[in-house]
Amino acid sequence: MSDIAVLINTAVAVLAAVVLIVRFRVNPVISLVIASVYLGLAVGVGVEETVKTITSGFGEIMVDVGLLIAFGVLMGSILNQSGAIRRLVEHLLKTFGPKRLPYTMGLAIGTLLQSIFLDVLLVISAPLARKLAPKIGKLGTARMATAMAIALECGIVFTVPGVASLALAGLLNVPLGKMLLFGLLLVVPTIIISIAIMTFLFRRGFWNEAKDEDHTFVAEEDSEGEEPTSGSLPGTDTASNAGSSTQPTKGAVVVAERESNEKPLIMLFAPLLTSLILIGAGAILQIFKIDLPWLQLLGEPVIALLIGLIGTCLVTRASIGQKKVEEAIAVGFKESGQILILTGVGGSLAATVKAAGLGDILGGFFSASTVAPLLVVWAIAAALHIAVGSVTLSAITAAGLLAPIAPAIGLDPVLLALAAGAGSLFMVHVTSNTFWLLQSLLGQSVRGALKSVTVGVSVASVVAILLILPMSLLF
Repeated sequence: MSDIAVLINTAVAVLAAVVLIVRFRVNPVISLVIASVYLGLAVGVGVEETVKTITSGFGEIMVDVGLLIAFGVLMGSILNQSGAIRRLVEHLLKTFGPKRLPYTMGLAIGTLLQSIFLDVLLVISAPLARKLAPKIGKLGTARMATAMAIALECGIVFTVPGVASLALAGLLNVPLGKMLLFGLLLVVPTIIISIAIMTFLFRRGFWNEAKDEDHTFVAEEDSEGEEPTSGSLPGTDTASNAGSSTQPTKGAVVVAERESNEKPLIMLFAPLLTSLILIGAGAILQIFKIDLPWLQLLGEPVIALLIGLIGTCLVTRASIGQKKVEEAIAVGFKESGQILILTGVGGSLAATVKAAGLGDILGGFFSASTVAPLLVVWAIAAALHIAVGSVTLSAITAAGLLAPIAPAIGLDPVLLALAAGAGSLFMVHVTSNTFWLLQSLLGQSVRGALKSVTVGVSVASVVAILLILPMSLLF
């Protein structure tokens, strides 16, 4: 089959998947499998070989990242149940003050907290961000909403153990330690620069408080927060009611008991931090070819995250009890299922694309430059995200299409993974569940969310690819 026919059939397969998802509301997993079947048959791979390629592609990526995703999500679910995130945000406010809060909270969400499933992390942290926004000043809501949007989306694609970063690393055979180091090198400046750009725009009149904020919603939520319940957060108005009676309320007793059982914050996060340190150490050993078998074993990502998961279970069990830990694990298994299947079928499509010979064709187009394929994978991921609305799906699909060319042109696969992740951030809009969660939970109008979420994360997408391009010349 001619090169042009392979290119056309690949484009038809991807477009068909998008149409099935967007127009006919077919589940992304089913749509990607259908696209893979079509592509294999259309380019002459054959029935038997097509089925074998799809199943082997699914299995290969599960071998690489299946346990990693499961361990990461479970660890995040347990940390969520322990209340560690709430306490971390409060600690950041006390330590850095309100003016630096968008940056500090953004960096914490984009790096340290990426073991937590995105929607869970958003639901937990958004109410705190909304209540802290007035402490920043007039543009508090705009800055906090933008910081959260940028950090959440950047973290999931750049930071290990974010689910999309794990999927991209597995799909492109990038050592997880290398993905961790390069991802951190990219995500920190991307978050800081993007928040700074958006803050500059807001201060120049880009944000209209009257039109971009939902004041009725915020007022209702804040009044609910004033109820003297046992779940009230420190810093709310609940404490002001304590002096109305000489006897402690039942809620106050519960809060006091809970605080007395709380472990130090550093202890709760110590297992996760230990995992990341071990993975990073393993990568450094590999880069400098240092032979330390015991550290190499501990630095293997599966072993490192297993150690983190066991440690998290032990630490939180002493704080919240065995029953709560078991409940958190059950929730984590439920959340990880859909992530694992979507990641696997992304591997199936990538394997089918490789079998079709697309890698050799594109390799000839881009052999003269390593910059061009990075821009192409960014653009493909951006286009897919605009159509489908899924960051993870668009990232792994775009990376899968161009994965075969990396060895042919000498391009480091980690750069391809980062470029795909950057492109998948472009234009988070009304097709995204994250968009609506940020809009509602942070008291924004739809117009406001289009500015803080859509424009904010798109700025981060462009900033990221502009940082990746010079990295491609250095590494």
